[in-house]
Formats: sequence, C-alpha cells, structure tokens
Amino acid sequence: MARTTILVMIDGLDPEYLDSCPAPNLRRFAEEGFRVTGGGMMPSVTNVNNTSMVTGHYPDQHGIVSNYWLDREAGIEQYVESGEFICADTIFSQCRRQGGRSLLAASKDKLRRLLGTDTDLAFSSEQPTPEAVAAAGDPPHIYSLEVNGWTIDSARAALRAEHYDLAFIATTDYAMHAYGPDHPESARHVAILDEALGRLAADIPDVQLLITADHGMSDKRRMLHLPAILAGHGIGAQAVPIIKDLYVVHHSNLGGCIYVHLDDPAAMDDALAALREADGVEEALPREEASARFQLMGERIGDILVTGTADAVFGDPAEVTLPPGLRSHGSMHERRVPIIGYGGDFGGFEFRENRDLGRYVSQRVLG
Repeated sequence: MARTTILVMIDGLDPEYLDSCPAPNLRRFAEEGFRVTGGGMMPSVTNVNNTSMVTGHYPDQHGIVSNYWLDREAGIEQYVESGEFICADTIFSQCRRQGGRSLLAASKDKLRRLLGTDTDLAFSSEQPTPEAVAAAGDPPHIYSLEVNGWTIDSARAALRAEHYDLAFIATTDYAMHAYGPDHPESARHVAILDEALGRLAADIPDVQLLITADHGMSDKRRMLHLPAILAGHGIGAQAVPIIKDLYVVHHSNLGGCIYVHLDDPAAMDDALAALREADGVEEALPREEASARFQLMGERIGDILVTGTADAVFGDPAEVTLPPGLRSHGSMHERRVPIIGYGGDFGGFEFRENRDLGRYVSQRVLG
C-alpha cells in the first residue's frame, strides 16, 4: 500500500451540477480516468450511502437504514451518529488489520462520529485538530459554501504531513440544498470544490482518486402528513423521518422517504391501500418487500416504507412549515450520482453504485 487511495464524497452532488457548472479539474480527472453515472442506496440520505461507501455493502449488511430511527424495543428515537450502529467491517478496520494507516476528514461532525472509529486520524470542520487549523485556517461556518474547500484542503495538509494509505473526505450539502444547478452560487461552490480537488491531486504523489456523491437533490413543492392521512381511515400510526438530523437549515427534516410504524400491525392492508391512493405518494411497501427490494436490514425499518413523488416530502405541519424553494432528497428521484476515477488502475472493475468505491478498496487495494 505504498500509494495513497483517496475517496471523496461530495454530498448532494447531483450529476446536473457537473453538467451546469464549470469544473475543469473534475473534467480532466474524467478524461484521464473515467466518469460514469451510477446509483446510490435507498433511502437516498447521507448516513445510509456513506456507510455503504466505507463498507462496500448494502444496508442489509451494514445496518444503517436512516439518519434517525425509532428503536421500538427500547421505545426511544435517536440520531444515528455512532459507529456502534454499524454491523459490518469498514475499509478503515480492514486497512488497520493490514498494518496501514487511514484518515477521515468531514465537513459534518456527525460523519466523523459515525464513520471514524477505526481511522488513525479523524476530524471535521466542527471538531478540527490544531494541525488542521494551523494548515487551513479556522474552519468556515458549517452553513457556508467555503467549508467544503476547507475540509479538502485540511485533508490535503494532513496527507502531506504524514503518509496515509487510505483517506475518506466527506463534504456537506448545504449549497445543494440552498441552490439549484443553474444558480450562480452553485457555480461558485463547484469552483471551490474543483480548485481544492485540483490541489489535492497535485500535491499527493502517486495518488489514486475516486469521487462520488451520496445522493442527488430535487426541488420539493408539497408536504404530506401521513399519520393524518391514515387517521382519516381510522388507522393509528407514527411516521419517523429518515432524513432527520441536526442540520435542520439544510432540509427542515423534510425528505422524500419515511418509515411508518403502525399502532396495530393487523391494519397493514388497509394502511397500504390508504397510502397508495394518496396524491404525492409514489410507493408504499411493507417491511418485507422494502427490505428485499432495497436490501435493508428489516429489523431496523418501519412497518411500511413510503417514498414520495419527485416534488413531495413528508412532515408534520404542527412541527414544520414547508419552506419556499425547498430542495431535498430521500426518494428514488435522488439516486443518480456521478462516479469519477483518476490516477488508478480501474480496468476490469465495474463501478455501478457509490458503494463500489468501498468494494474497490476492499478488493483491489486491500484485498
């Protein structure tokens, strides 16, 4: 493992951003390496997809099925922000067993807490190391365009200071939630990313670089309150938002996929019928069908998984008002992601999903 392998997860980088915004370094990486449009995991949220990237597995093996979940046995709801939730080996633990060293740099601290357990160095813009601050300056605010440039530059400084065999860099999607691909601020944000990635590739000798996203992004125009819809049919239920996390400025905890827990499991057929006829619901799947179709860990999801149409999100109007111009994700409509490879021997390896980055590292780099 003499060379360094770097995985970069650009949060929310829908392929439309690369089609609309100038990105000369990313374009060069694709021309000299490869670029494909692949698929992400469902639900199309951060925790699920990042965990698939660092394990190479589907959620039925690694166990992360949401950003937030209801533990019905314990009777508690909690944020999924600890490595204790992960049920599979990560590329970091595999690297350590082989005597290698790994690094994780994230904009969001929740990813440091979730994924950084077996790394040799893990930091975030919200919990930076003194060395990161000395090299890249004080981190910009988490709700800024500049924070992602800081994360990449601070990772680059750490990689220059010491040798790491493996690095995972994860940005935040504040800019994608705030601005569509054609907005001038999106062009500015993509330029920040592109320039930082150019510096990263130039400064780390003999690097192989793989870049992808966890999910895309869509404009959302309407909000559905599923417990109210079910109550209208005499069915009691609790809806648990899959997208929910502490970064509420991004999405107001409104996403295009949600888990429904029924008060009475015997109401399943009636609940499915009521949900499927609701305008804005694309699919309503019972646990067994959802687990099989999306390869989810069944014991960690709701009785029903509901996905929305491209313009719909799920929420409770007593808790949140649909913000004007909301952009969010979670549904089937945000699964498309770019996958770019540069500087490596990628021949004969098929990249179809973002989890294939972890699979490549496990099989080709560490295997």
